[in-house]
Amino acid sequence: MNKIEVKMVAQKGAVVPSYKTEGAAGADVCAFLTEPVTIAPGSFVMIPTGLFFEIPQGYEIQVRPRSGLAAKNGITVLNTPGTIDSDYRGELKIILINLGASAFVVNNGERIAQIIVSPVTVADFKLTDSLSDTERGEKGFGSTGV
Repeated sequence: MNKIEVKMVAQKGAVVPSYKTEGAAGADVCAFLTEPVTIAPGSFVMIPTGLFFEIPQGYEIQVRPRSGLAAKNGITVLNTPGTIDSDYRGELKIILINLGASAFVVNNGERIAQIIVSPVTVADFKLTDSLSDTERGEKGFGSTGV
C-alpha cells in the first residue's frame, strides 16, 4: 500500500478520500463547498475538494468520473482522466461537466469523482527519420473495425 500525504484547507469539513469497498481501485473524493453549486446542462464548473496531496515521485493521481453520476445524471469529469503530478502542491479541484438534460446541484460533502494512484513511466523521446513497418501502418480511426 502506498502512503499519500493529504493536507486539508484551514476550514474544517473537507473529506479524506476513501475506498468504498475492499476491491475498489478508485477512492472517492468529495466536494468542499460553502454553498451548493448548480451546473446547467452543457456547462462545466471547477469544484474544490479542500484537499492537497504530496504524491511520491514516480507516481501520479488520476481523476476519473463516478459511474453513478454519469449514468444517472450525465455528470462527468471534463478532462478525464485528469492528472495530478507529483510536484503539484495546490488544491485538488474537479472540473465537472453536465452532459445531461437537467440542471444538477452539487452539495458540500457529495462524492463527485474518484482518484486512482498510479505509477508513472517516463519515456526518453528520440527523433528519427523512419519507423518500423506494421500491418496496420498509418490506418487510423475505425481502421480495425467499429
